[in-house]
Amino acid sequence: MTPQDLAATIRKRAEAAGGARFLVALAGPPGAGKSTLAAALVQALGHGARAVPMDGFHYDDRILIARGQRDRKGAPETFDVNGFLHLLTRLQQENEVAIPLFDRDLEISRAGADVVTAADRILVVEGNWLLLDEEPWRQARYDLTVWIDVPEAELDRRLVARWAHHGKTPEAARAWIDGNDLPNIRRAVAGSRKADAVISQG
Repeated sequence: MTPQDLAATIRKRAEAAGGARFLVALAGPPGAGKSTLAAALVQALGHGARAVPMDGFHYDDRILIARGQRDRKGAPETFDVNGFLHLLTRLQQENEVAIPLFDRDLEISRAGADVVTAADRILVVEGNWLLLDEEPWRQARYDLTVWIDVPEAELDRRLVARWAHHGKTPEAARAWIDGNDLPNIRRAVAGSRKADAVISQG
């Protein structure tokens, strides 16, 4: 399925929902291009569509350090999953909902950084663990689920470029990818439940 086909499918399914807010899960491993595809889908869908990133539920580094999890930042255990599940419920039930956003340059989540309004009827929720078949992640409910499939070698290449952009030396980037990103990639690929649609890239 192409991104254009996906946008058409989302629009058709959302129209069939009769005006109720329509939640699309856009899932994939680190480096899959979720944020980029979410932005493209929102643009293609036009007025009434908005991206909602899961990354705003990262625990702060201070908490991760205290828990001995800083070196695994991005793993499922390093997110406030119950807060995220509560957000999904609110998005399904409430017209206006403030959402947190993650600032990658500052490595910190900003609470109330954006607002989903009553006019936003199609929400493209994006994140690594949306389809993780583990408790409590499997409690998440969406109207349509999408998986971005990218070969591991291409994910590795993209992550090297990402961490270089954010100032890591080649050695530091390699260590972070091998010790953190690759385990997360493999866990996401092996542990996510089957999606309604698959987008293949790379």
